[in-house]
Amino acid sequence: MGILLAVLVPLDWLNSHLLRIGRWIGIVAVALMVVAILIQVVARYVFNNALPWPDEAARFCMLWMTGLMAPTAFRRGGFVAIDMLTVALPRMLGNLLSLALLLISLAVLVVAVQIGYGEVTGFGGKFATASLYVPGNLTLSEWFRVPRSWMMMSLLVGVTLLILVNIELILRNLISTLGGAERLPVIPDADMAGAD
Repeated sequence: MGILLAVLVPLDWLNSHLLRIGRWIGIVAVALMVVAILIQVVARYVFNNALPWPDEAARFCMLWMTGLMAPTAFRRGGFVAIDMLTVALPRMLGNLLSLALLLISLAVLVVAVQIGYGEVTGFGGKFATASLYVPGNLTLSEWFRVPRSWMMMSLLVGVTLLILVNIELILRNLISTLGGAERLPVIPDADMAGAD
């Protein structure tokens, strides 16, 4: 159990810090998404001239927000789960069932990383977005279209963070199953704004 705790403690620290940064970036992404949608609403309904870029900008922000916030929800047990069977079973069997489900989740996430990497580096990642531009230099004299791979990178980053959290949850489950639940570091249960 000492070896498991020795691996868990630094992983717990790493996840806590990475997820805190991800939550703050996710909050900014949500704010930017709302601004983009409001700009589109004003342009469309006040000026009767829909802009081409706000929809794509909002989608870009939504993807990044999801990729950066989902690992925190997973770590804190915020995903929808049917845990009647786990709760009804004796503690040891419930822990073993949870461990099996976490291992299946890890296998799915490993496949998702491969898909995400393929989307970022493969043929589809070579294209640019239709209408989302960013400045190409500090003088704003050149602009270029955002590559689609920047959008798809949210999948790769999000799934990689989910794998780190999944491994932490597997270690926590193993330690708890071996009777060391009281020695586990506490997962912060602060607000989603990153106050942990």
